[in-house]
Amino acid sequence: MTVAYSICGLNDIPSRKARAFYLLRVDDDGTQHPFPIIVVRWGKQIFGYVNRCPHGGVNLDWERNQFLDPNGTRLMCGKHGALFDLGTGLCVDGPCKGRSLEPVKLTILDDDICVTGVTFVEDEEGENAMNGEEEG
Repeated sequence: MTVAYSICGLNDIPSRKARAFYLLRVDDDGTQHPFPIIVVRWGKQIFGYVNRCPHGGVNLDWERNQFLDPNGTRLMCGKHGALFDLGTGLCVDGPCKGRSLEPVKLTILDDDICVTGVTFVEDEEGENAMNGEEEG
């Protein structure tokens, strides 16, 4: 069974815009890792990528939620200016030309954008950790 984690409503991201999300992924061994992702909305289509440039391993956004080039048609690395195709994540220009962003599986369920194929720390578990409570 595939689990889908809702991260926002479809209308929370305007068409032709991108937004960052900072999630906490759980690996098979239970280890927790930051999982920064980018969600791009283009009309009714959505695309998701890990927020990490394949050239330098830095986040793409040079300012919070600023991912698109001046024309608004490609994702752009704010550090080195690499340009990525919105639909494929392929670098089409810049120091990592020919390499790709790591895709994130997304789906739309009941007008919510959901991440699939990854396990996340549950909200309740995260709240307990933030409040200093132990699980038992």
